[in-house]
Amino acid sequence: MASVTSLTATVHQRLATALQAALPEAGSADPLLRRSDRADFQANGILALAKKAKANPRELAGQVVEALPADEVIQEIEVSGPGFLNITLTDRAITENLAARAADDEGRLGVPRAEHPGTTVIDYAQPNVAKEMHVGHLRSAVIGDAVVKMLEFTGESVVRRHHIGDWGTQFGMLIQYLTEHPHELDHGDADALDGRTAMSNLDRLYKAARVLFDSDEEFKTRARLRVVDLQAGEPATLAQWQKFVDESKLYFYSVFDKLDMEIHDEDVVGESGYNDMLDETCRLLEESGVAVRSEGALCVFFDDVKGPDGQPVPLIVRKSDGGYGYAATDLSAVRDRVFRLKANTLLYVVDARQSLHFKMVFETARRAGWLNDDVKAQQLAFGTVLGKDGKPFKTRAGTTVRLEDLLDEAIERASAVVREKARDLTEDEIAERGAQVGIGAVKYADLSTSASRDYKFDLDQMVSLHGDTSVYLQYAYARIQSILRKAGEVRPVAHTDLELAEAERALGLHADAFAETMAEAAAEYAPHKLAGYLYQLASLYTTFYDKCPVLKADTKEQTENRLFLSNITAQTLHKGMQLLGIRTPERL
Repeated sequence: MASVTSLTATVHQRLATALQAALPEAGSADPLLRRSDRADFQANGILALAKKAKANPRELAGQVVEALPADEVIQEIEVSGPGFLNITLTDRAITENLAARAADDEGRLGVPRAEHPGTTVIDYAQPNVAKEMHVGHLRSAVIGDAVVKMLEFTGESVVRRHHIGDWGTQFGMLIQYLTEHPHELDHGDADALDGRTAMSNLDRLYKAARVLFDSDEEFKTRARLRVVDLQAGEPATLAQWQKFVDESKLYFYSVFDKLDMEIHDEDVVGESGYNDMLDETCRLLEESGVAVRSEGALCVFFDDVKGPDGQPVPLIVRKSDGGYGYAATDLSAVRDRVFRLKANTLLYVVDARQSLHFKMVFETARRAGWLNDDVKAQQLAFGTVLGKDGKPFKTRAGTTVRLEDLLDEAIERASAVVREKARDLTEDEIAERGAQVGIGAVKYADLSTSASRDYKFDLDQMVSLHGDTSVYLQYAYARIQSILRKAGEVRPVAHTDLELAEAERALGLHADAFAETMAEAAAEYAPHKLAGYLYQLASLYTTFYDKCPVLKADTKEQTENRLFLSNITAQTLHKGMQLLGIRTPERL
């Protein structure tokens, strides 16, 4: 199926051509086309052009109108104010474009794929082995998953990477304790699939090991020696370490499953995955002069990174005791992603508080020649999840909120909303829809806010049927499905000769803008732009539904056309929500 050119793009191109005809010296000028309250579109690029060419803007606007006669797309074009152009499209053009989108047999709604797709490696959803996931892990997972889906939809080749914390000195303590208490992680097959049990086992073991580590000097010495064995790759130590990784994965995967996210085992490449590269990474940096030795450590210095005392703060690649820090692992990951995975773009969905670290890592990689004009790295930094009081989200006891508890509460609240509204749903269906609505509510609250901003976690607002929530969008979709079912034998059909009411035009033009919204949101890694578009689409449908009777329209043709408008809206909502990782139940 060929892609469908949006009406915005069509009008933009025609205006640019007419501008060039009226003012050849302008070259390929931007007409600055925008949606307008006064017409379908307004172009206000003529003012700047006229100023540049020392021409009268109204006269220039008149010349553009003469070069752009009314046709099957443009019904009317008029000069307004000092030289704005108000453009009204034909009803036929709106309906025909939507019909072409609906006819896309690939289910892409006529959205084109990128002309020059590349390979993006995206690093997101990075929990730590043997540690419980908390609210701070939510944003990386949810934002990363949506960006993956959006990029893949544009045709980009996407490699997922979950850089889990699975290495370091803390494992010496855990492995030594497990070696001395070998049955602590034993469980029967019945428990093997239960993530909560797995986390409970790990938590119990961690607390017991910590008590021993803090109180028994001999155990502490044995634990530290165990770190040396781990880093040397001693087989028995690695086997014990692997038990912690496997147990943790049971837990991670159960949480991601509840979040309705697909995580593939081969995409989980933790810190340990780059161990064999660390030595070479340091050698390459030192030989090229990018890194230098300072007080026994291998460091990279930057002119613009200084501490409070005015002294340079380096990126420490290898510590003075020979140990490797995060920088060595992250730089090795850059090498792996650029040279083995052949990435054009490296994207890191990581908390904004890590921004300085990544700035230094990327600059080091640029100096080493691993990043250049053809291969870019970018941190998609996200803000903090806040409580209703506007402070970082904590429990009443002041501890970090467990992610699983949060999701369970969202599902519980959403199930209550679904039960209250349900007319013909069974208990099983209410439970299923409750999970879809609850998880959708949590994801949408996150994704509808610009990633860089903090946002308040307010479940009451999130599961509300009113306002900018996923529940509002899900109910809009379910309402359309209900209308289509009630229509019975009357099917959605596009009638290109019908005159459209104002609410029909507004809905149709917005539905037609899905492709350009998607392109912009994907290019900017900005799921909030897609979320905003979908909320506006659902709002325009509500207005259309209130003002334009669908099943009780004046004629059969009008009913079919309004069913068609409803159907294309539903398809767009479904596809857009799918790209955000949110389900759209057929009945609510």
